[in-house]
Amino acid sequence: MPSICFYFQVHQPYRLKEYTFFDIGNNHHYYDDEKNRQVLDKVSERCYLPTNKLMLDLIKKHKGEFKISYAISGVALEQFETWRPDVLQSFKDLAATGCVEFISETYYHSLAYIFSKDEFVKQVEKHKALLKKHFNYTPKVFRNTELQYNNELAKFIEDLGYEGIICEGVDRLLKGRTPNYLYKAPNVTKIKSLLKNYQLSDDIAFRFSNRGWESWPLTADKFASWCHAVAGHGETINLFMDYETFGEHQWAETGIFDFMWHMPEYILKHKDFTFKTPSETVAAYPVRDEYDAHDLTSWADMERDLSAWLGNPMQDESIAKIYSIEKRVYATADKAIIDTWQKMLTSDHFYYMCTKFWSDGDVHKYFSPYESPYDAYIYFMNSYSDFLMELDKFEAKKTK
Repeated sequence: MPSICFYFQVHQPYRLKEYTFFDIGNNHHYYDDEKNRQVLDKVSERCYLPTNKLMLDLIKKHKGEFKISYAISGVALEQFETWRPDVLQSFKDLAATGCVEFISETYYHSLAYIFSKDEFVKQVEKHKALLKKHFNYTPKVFRNTELQYNNELAKFIEDLGYEGIICEGVDRLLKGRTPNYLYKAPNVTKIKSLLKNYQLSDDIAFRFSNRGWESWPLTADKFASWCHAVAGHGETINLFMDYETFGEHQWAETGIFDFMWHMPEYILKHKDFTFKTPSETVAAYPVRDEYDAHDLTSWADMERDLSAWLGNPMQDESIAKIYSIEKRVYATADKAIIDTWQKMLTSDHFYYMCTKFWSDGDVHKYFSPYESPYDAYIYFMNSYSDFLMELDKFEAKKTK
């Protein structure tokens, strides 16, 4: 009996302000509160509120047969608490249905696993506590920032007690196999890997409004027929995407909400199809094969690697410097200093520094609040310089 597994990423970073050289030593607040609130308000009105209402109505319409899951970063939940409690409440209303699962991740949507396992664990535990606080939910499935994944991570997450881990279904690793089964890393015993079906996911997330696409317009019955064709050749179709697909990346005028309203109905017309959350998927199906990922992969860009965040001199220098002061930061035992430092670990800062010039370059420009990657680097390094000065001052006072 094949199933559809929906997972949505919900994330909003604390974007840095245009922090100049002349701010160093004079201004110790690095974040653009006005911009962050404006973006959150815009996305809340276009996406979060209308889409949460749609999902709640779908759960009621299908009497619990429709199920979904969310990975909401800690920094997004913080901003909901501060500026949009109505959005936070709408997620709580979804949680109360029993048809929604929440996925574990790094609190600050960071690359901590690569640079500091200690910081990684701290962020995972902090995020888990926040899910318990807001939704009374303890997650069983994990997804790393931007679906970054390899064999080593799968084992690390298994040792933390998780039952499943979400990742990209990368063609070069699948080697002709389908992503529509559960897999496992070769070095684990229990944890199962849920692979994104990027073809079907991207039909919704990226191609839906593309009038030049040969399959446009994408209707609910057409999409359901593509899913139904998997019967006999797979057990789970993992549809993973940014939640902002609905209303923000694909505007309401494209018909995306109407599509989503009708799609579950057409899926469920096939008597063998169901909707499952990730943990239900893990419990329902056996592992069918190994998924051997030696190098870290992600769901970003055509390469499905880490080149969206790492690789150019600006990215490598800035991320090396911010992680280099980890021990000094924690030695202060000052909550404000630690929180400021952790917010500077958010992966978006380094994403904005990406200098790719081929097909993915426009995607990076779309998400960046800055004029250029070089501006992103300058504002980050200026903020870092001031933070380092403040850290020096704190340490000097402490030793007196």
